[in-house]
Amino acid sequence: MSDATPLPLYAIGLGSNRRHARFGDPRSVLMAALAALEGEDIEPVDASPIIASDPVGPSRRRYANAVALVASPLPPPEMLERLQAIEADFGRRTGQRWSARTLDLDILLWSGGAWSDAALTIPHPAMAERAFVLGPLRAVAPEWPHPLLGRSVRQLAARLVRAKPVDRRASAH
Repeated sequence: MSDATPLPLYAIGLGSNRRHARFGDPRSVLMAALAALEGEDIEPVDASPIIASDPVGPSRRRYANAVALVASPLPPPEMLERLQAIEADFGRRTGQRWSARTLDLDILLWSGGAWSDAALTIPHPAMAERAFVLGPLRAVAPEWPHPLLGRSVRQLAARLVRAKPVDRRASAH
């Protein structure tokens, strides 16, 4: 039986800045996490290159970041549960926000548009201000429109790197 309706797509952000006893350095952790994403009801579509980025918040360790595109019939709350189970398998401990972590998985975008409940907000609320998210996301889904801002990932990424005039008088000196 063939179903002509394509599966919904998710853009999943991956981050790591701690070694894992079995998988090794953060880059290797992300490679293992990409493999762990594949399952009976999650089909990998594409993955960005892995980049290095400075930490947000109090952690001093640099991050390895990437974005995976996956197709899945799972609704957002079930996808979140699946991602949290993978994080737990990789030894993620809940606690201090922005602390060093072995694996962080975030739903950035969903082809179903926007979603919000007590546990989950899609699109990811901070993605439009984060180059370490938009850079890898642009590599795999440059034209994906942000459902609330009406701009493509490529446009959002360009806004972050473009010089912004703050004070024209200061630049004249």
